[in-house]
Amino acid sequence: MNTASIRSMNRTLLLATAPFLGLLAWLLASNVELTLSEAAYPPHSAPSPDLSAGSVQVLDGLNQAEALAQGTGQSIRKQVELYNKTNANMNEIAAIASKQAARPYQIYDKRITSKLGKPSATMNSDKLTAQLFYLNTQNFRAYALKVKLKKDDAMKLVLGKDVEGGSETTLEAVKRYNAAIGVNGGGFADGGGKRYPLSTTIVDGEYVGGFQPTYKDLFFVGISESNKLIGGKFTTKSQLDAKNPKFGASFVPILLQNGRAAEIPAKWQTSPKRAPRTVIANYKDDQLLFLVVDGYNEKGSSGATLAELQILLKRFGAINGYNLDGGGSSSLVWNGRVINNPSDGKLRKLPTNFLFFT
Repeated sequence: MNTASIRSMNRTLLLATAPFLGLLAWLLASNVELTLSEAAYPPHSAPSPDLSAGSVQVLDGLNQAEALAQGTGQSIRKQVELYNKTNANMNEIAAIASKQAARPYQIYDKRITSKLGKPSATMNSDKLTAQLFYLNTQNFRAYALKVKLKKDDAMKLVLGKDVEGGSETTLEAVKRYNAAIGVNGGGFADGGGKRYPLSTTIVDGEYVGGFQPTYKDLFFVGISESNKLIGGKFTTKSQLDAKNPKFGASFVPILLQNGRAAEIPAKWQTSPKRAPRTVIANYKDDQLLFLVVDGYNEKGSSGATLAELQILLKRFGAINGYNLDGGGSSSLVWNGRVINNPSDGKLRKLPTNFLFFT
């Protein structure tokens, strides 16, 4: 672009802006004030809130909340009442069910008890229920003791004075242990001025003198850890251990097994024929039955035969029965009193006794 062209453009721009520059110069020289009317600033007005309407809404909300709370409270009370009623009904149903469940036992117990007659005395505690009966038979006087064990510590076998080779009467053992009932235990053998339990004997789960395999007509009878009568002939320790014996003693012979009379060895049918006897047996509901028979002596002329005891056991409904030591050893103590009439004229000192606790 040449110089002439540039000058021509400058003149054009100057002519275009001249009016504006002149107006600006006049305003500055004349000190003119520009003002706006109040109409240029219209007042701003906001509607005032209606507080009373809001309060009504709040109160309505509170009333609704209160009504809801009252309804909830009533609902909760109804639920509690329903729960208590349901719980009471369930307790009643449980009580009825418990009574119904106990009925077979009660019926069975009533049946076997009626066979023994009317009990002359009864002991009942949380540990056991025991009943004493006087039996009237043709050839001898006898006593029956029926016991239901309820707790593990309701019954035990004790050694005479708590030592192997020691001896004491059943009454002495009862008093020493503060027991409620006592019955003589298994057979014994004397030696060196001491009295030892015959064959396998277990006290508090421990073998006294070790395990001895069954020989001849001997048997072991005792109570298991589950309070059940266990008995029979055992040729090995493992056989007996499998029964979980808690305590027990040995003697001869077995009288009843599974409701059937066992064959009595010829020797024990006549040696002696009749004698004072003690028998331990059980029922199918695991109650125990002891029979104790009086006799005037051990010469075979008084007391009961083993065959007669078998008849009694079956008549009374027993399942298994074992002959314990008899003769002068037969002893029955009830509530601190000797019930039977020992053939020795007094109680014999024994190495083992069964004790019962209330």
